[in-house]
Amino acid sequence: MHISAPIVESLDTILPEEPLLMMGAGPVPIPAKVVAANGIVINHLGETMSRIIEQVKSMSRYVFQTESSHILGVAGPGSAAMEMAVANLVVPNDKVLSVSNGFFSGRLAEMSERVGGEVIRYTITEGQAANPEEIAKAIVEVQPKVLTIVQGETSNTVYNSALPQICRAAKAAGCLVIIDAVCTLSTMPLNMDAWGVDAVITGGQKGLSCIPGVSLVAFSEQAWAKITTREDTLRHWCLDAKLADKFWYQSSYHYTAPVSGIMAIHEALRLICEETLEKRFDRHLKCSLALQAGIEGLGLSLYADKTSRLNSVVGINVPEGLNQKEILAAISRDFKVEISGSFGLNIVRIGQMGEQCRVHNIFRTIHALGSTIQKLGGEANLPLGVAMLEKTLQEYQPQFANS
Repeated sequence: MHISAPIVESLDTILPEEPLLMMGAGPVPIPAKVVAANGIVINHLGETMSRIIEQVKSMSRYVFQTESSHILGVAGPGSAAMEMAVANLVVPNDKVLSVSNGFFSGRLAEMSERVGGEVIRYTITEGQAANPEEIAKAIVEVQPKVLTIVQGETSNTVYNSALPQICRAAKAAGCLVIIDAVCTLSTMPLNMDAWGVDAVITGGQKGLSCIPGVSLVAFSEQAWAKITTREDTLRHWCLDAKLADKFWYQSSYHYTAPVSGIMAIHEALRLICEETLEKRFDRHLKCSLALQAGIEGLGLSLYADKTSRLNSVVGINVPEGLNQKEILAAISRDFKVEISGSFGLNIVRIGQMGEQCRVHNIFRTIHALGSTIQKLGGEANLPLGVAMLEKTLQEYQPQFANS
């Protein structure tokens, strides 16, 4: 039997002539220097790679705001970093309190169950942030070994702003804390050491403005002590933190590292360090608030209440009489702007992460969204939307940086 080679189209014929502006919930546009770095391949075990890895770890400590010596790269999406944290910190039969207020916090719970944890889901009312007093009570009642929570729930644009208080309550009970910061790291404050976080997960393709498929996880000293004193054999091989440590800290072989991805994340982190976290936080907040004002100026409503609203991903209620999928298709086809739908909710989502947070991008997106709503028969006050966006940009006062 002979199997013939298939006849397929080249990417040139598949991809649109005009690149789409990626303004959804991720992946996000990436800077030219990150693009260039992603085209480099070197020896994954040589001296040059060792120098690059040292710099990646040093820059990561700044971005995570930690002095930890246990920052590991993961050859995989943010979910792989999530699974590394869970698989290494949840011992079979450990009680895990999983604060669930959306799709990705639910994924943390599922992963914890799959590795044998006794998971107690603390489900938050849809669209609301976790209440620190309620979570503190649950910690006392459950007495978990591990608590899992997201900083920003990408799926429904909810922001758990009370993380410092929740972490303090967990620490008081001797509970390890795992935080998913895939869409929030470098877009808003997250102080791993000061808050007492034991594992922070992030992916390249969102806040860091890097490529999909390369991720980072940082472990605290307390978390690392649990990892290194486990007596059972971890069921994951690629995601075994002790094996990964051989490559990231001992210049030894684990598996063939994603060399190009490491180059890309090096440049993404370097650009963050060059900008500084404070200026980056201001850029993200300024653009997100302006975008939100523009959306409301159009006459559309935002999904999450202001007190629970995530700035990194903005959720917009689909106007009555319009169809979510039709909005997504039309804005992409007619304006070459990609935004996202959601996981069961009747909303569309616009990202405000990394390179998405540029003034020209949010002006283009507001124009595209308003025009699309009008074309589909809905109402959108485009002049007011643009005016509100511009007014908010002009009036913004820096909250993090001095200048």
